[in-house]
Amino acid sequence: MPYESPYSGVASVFRSAVARGEAPRVFEDGGPRRDFVHVADVASANVAAVERDEPGFRAFNVASGEPHTIGELAAGLASAVGAPEPVVTGEYRIGDVRHIVASPRRLMDELGWRPEVGFARGMKEFAAAPMRGGGEGEPETYSRGPAPRSPGT
Repeated sequence: MPYESPYSGVASVFRSAVARGEAPRVFEDGGPRRDFVHVADVASANVAAVERDEPGFRAFNVASGEPHTIGELAAGLASAVGAPEPVVTGEYRIGDVRHIVASPRRLMDELGWRPEVGFARGMKEFAAAPMRGGGEGEPETYSRGPAPRSPGT
């Protein structure tokens, strides 16, 4: 995904907004889907891969297998901390990909791995987790990339 995409770090952008008591600004119609996977699940998948008995290397997708919309992400974070509901702007950025998902099927079938942290629980944990970085509610580094475009521009 292009680095200038607002969704390359959308969870952090939305998290910063709700920490400031602001409504997350959601581009397009809020419908782009992503597969959000909890960091604890990423860690357990890595352990499963390292501990496998097969010789050599094998690639595995680490994903929850349950895509959610960007709108659901924004709403989940806002709801978890009582921030204002997300604002769907209709803006977009050239090059944004509508849906990005992965299948963890090989990881599940070959290594018996399963994600443990569901979306709702993950959003509640993420929304309440201490912020790290450049100040209250702000990530240490964040580049918004080029300015968003409104429909028709």
